[in-house]
Amino acid sequence: MTTESLVRPERNGLDRPISPSARDIDRLTREVMAHLAESDEQCGALPGQTLVRDVKAVVRICLGWLIHCVNGHVLPTSTDRLAIAAAGCTREGIPVDTVLHAVHEGFKVGMDLIFARTGPADVVGVVTGTARVLELSKLITATVSKAYVLEHKAVAAAHQTAAQSLTSALLAGHLDSAAARESGLPIAEEYSVLAVAIPAHPDERHPRLDGQVVARRKLRRLQAALATIFGGHALSLLSVDGGTILLPSTVRTDPDLDDLVQRMSSATQVPLTVAVVTTRPDEVPTAARHAHELLDTVQQLELAPGVYRFTELALQYQLTRPGIGRDALATRLTPLDEYPDLLETLQIYIDTGLSRTRAARQLCVHPNTVDYRLRRIAHLTGCDPAEPSGLWYLRSAIVARRGHPAHRPTRSTAC
Repeated sequence: MTTESLVRPERNGLDRPISPSARDIDRLTREVMAHLAESDEQCGALPGQTLVRDVKAVVRICLGWLIHCVNGHVLPTSTDRLAIAAAGCTREGIPVDTVLHAVHEGFKVGMDLIFARTGPADVVGVVTGTARVLELSKLITATVSKAYVLEHKAVAAAHQTAAQSLTSALLAGHLDSAAARESGLPIAEEYSVLAVAIPAHPDERHPRLDGQVVARRKLRRLQAALATIFGGHALSLLSVDGGTILLPSTVRTDPDLDDLVQRMSSATQVPLTVAVVTTRPDEVPTAARHAHELLDTVQQLELAPGVYRFTELALQYQLTRPGIGRDALATRLTPLDEYPDLLETLQIYIDTGLSRTRAARQLCVHPNTVDYRLRRIAHLTGCDPAEPSGLWYLRSAIVARRGHPAHRPTRSTAC
């Protein structure tokens, strides 16, 4: 035998071909599966029926192709059977590395068969058989991997559709609708309804970037964070500006929400503002409306990003509700409209904890000037900020004014 014959072998198969009968393939498949069940912890831990039905089907197909190839035949032109079997493994939750490991164990058996049927002089048979096994291994690995990816995409799309159907049914109060029944997702005993405001990412205003693309990426990061943090149990209807998230009671506790929202903000790369209301499934529509009203209150008061509840802002929420009470409070500060320095002084005086010294420092004036302005406020409004009752009225009037569309104060703290 010459070197040229090694590069261009004259024969295509083994001197002693391997039997391709179904009986022999079944026997080899059983040997591979028995070896896996005994020696591999990952495969051995799988339920027996799942192991037999799904992984065994993949191994049997691959062993049949292996024998076909090392006997001198061409690689299979259709891989549909293997793709279907691999997709079945995906649906059963069998990891792709487990399936590929089983396939590679089958290839070891095939290599043993090749060497068992060749001798020292049959170098061409070894080279040809090995080359065919490697080519087949590449084909099978690509087919199994692609089947797993496609099946996971299909499952994710189906879950997303079901989740959107259930979310819409809950928010609309249609739990008895066909969409809710057909979603296949469990309905929790209780939900935390989150009204979410998503601010613009700094890059959305970058002159060299497409703001819409940046905004969509921001939203995808939030959706990915929801899937990661809550294991796919969070229900949401979101846009790039915000929306509603429903968290089942099984995946959160109220004290944990602050940390969870912080993690969501970190993943999204923008500080989220969230108003939360906890309720039963049949009261989700009302809770969602209240949560968004509370979120509006938070934004009107220009509060910092974070998590807000009615227990923290019940008074502010009530003061900003439309009605005669809000209107009366908002107009209490009307006499100060002609004196923006007085309005600014009152707000800063309240924000600094009623400290005339700190207020004066922030306003860049003398403390006596703060005292003078506070006396002027008392004279013009009839409410003395130095008296508890007068201060309460003035603070309430500021809150009501911010919630009134006709009164939006402008503030400037620059010296």
